Amino acid sequence: MSELIAEKSATIANLLAAYEGESNAHAKYDFFAAKADAEGWLGAASLFRAAARAEQLHAANHARVIKQLGSEAHCEIRAVEVKSTLENLKEALAGEQYEVETMYPDFIAEASGIDVGPARRTFTWAMEAEKTHARLFQEAIGLVELRLKTSWVGFARPFYVCAACGYTTETPEEQARCPVCNLALDKFEVIR
Repeated sequence: MSELIAEKSATIANLLAAYEGESNAHAKYDFFAAKADAEGWLGAASLFRAAARAEQLHAANHARVIKQLGSEAHCEIRAVEVKSTLENLKEALAGEQYEVETMYPDFIAEASGIDVGPARRTFTWAMEAEKTHARLFQEAIGLVELRLKTSWVGFARPFYVCAACGYTTETPEEQARCPVCNLALDKFEVIR
């Protein structure tokens, strides 16, 4: 019995770490969007806003599971150092890659060891959304490095964010439902 409590405690600790990370990413990406707007990288700003909304959804999902497990979500929002849009994109990409390659796989493995389905689900949903963010940030970095303001990073554009899991796409017509959580496309939020 004490082993089950220890495993549940580890999952709660992971949920709290993920909640803090997602909450800080949300705040950071809002500042990065303002910088991208100021530098004329309007499409990159749209991407930062969409990713910020997705991170906010991830944090809310994590908070719900934390509450279901009998704890309370809390975190400290750290000060954000805003640099150039290119540097901010690279920082965002590094964060997304860490979540996809290390953090969420470890958290999913921990939650899979015990029967904490809601924790596995919220971690998996977030990890799948972070994969799309990493791909989009990587693409934006290449375009900004080439200074291609005539590409999508130079013009405000819509991104579509699943209101349940935070999956983010630039082309919603490629599917009728979210490929991560199966939410209907008409429930996606349009972020510019």
